Amino acid sequence: MEKIDLLIWERDQVDGAASLSVPGLRSVRVSEAADLPGATLLMGRGSELRGLAEIWVDNVDVWPQVVEQAAGDAYLVTESVPQPIAPGTLLTHFTWFPKPDRLSEEEFFHGWHMIHTPSSARLHPLRQGYVRDAVARTLTPGSPPVRAIVSEFFDEDVYLDPARLFGSSEELTYTMEELPLYADQPDISSCPLRQRTV
Repeated sequence: MEKIDLLIWERDQVDGAASLSVPGLRSVRVSEAADLPGATLLMGRGSELRGLAEIWVDNVDVWPQVVEQAAGDAYLVTESVPQPIAPGTLLTHFTWFPKPDRLSEEEFFHGWHMIHTPSSARLHPLRQGYVRDAVARTLTPGSPPVRAIVSEFFDEDVYLDPARLFGSSEELTYTMEELPLYADQPDISSCPLRQRTV
């Protein structure tokens, strides 16, 4: 099986993703913009994103049929789950960014996976899950060169309370200091999403 992440920029296209029908479709999980007042981690193009579809298929070759039914930026990804998602109704903090040109592949993945992933657990001690998608290939022509797509899961009351969302001030400082090891802050986009029942 292969996984396609589809970043959706128009609200009506989220409906298309929810009713997706392509050969070899195994599962689809659709999330839509939460548009929460007072969200503290809205960055980059986060306010523009209307939804996300995570699509598992037998063969990635069906991607043109996917974007015919739900337009967006499509990426073939490899998924890893450093922290399994807890059961319940959770809010997703969704983040995506490119690999900085100044970093080699080895440097980028070392900084993101080996340095930032464990420190992010300390930064967000009340986090309820962490899914990390590395982009193997951009599928849709003209789409931005995203390399990292991350979903972090929180109880909504935690997400809206910075005192509970973040750990110690020392961890926050450390996270900012390690950022250049895998990303450039102006290129990071993030926003809250809410999973939709399909």
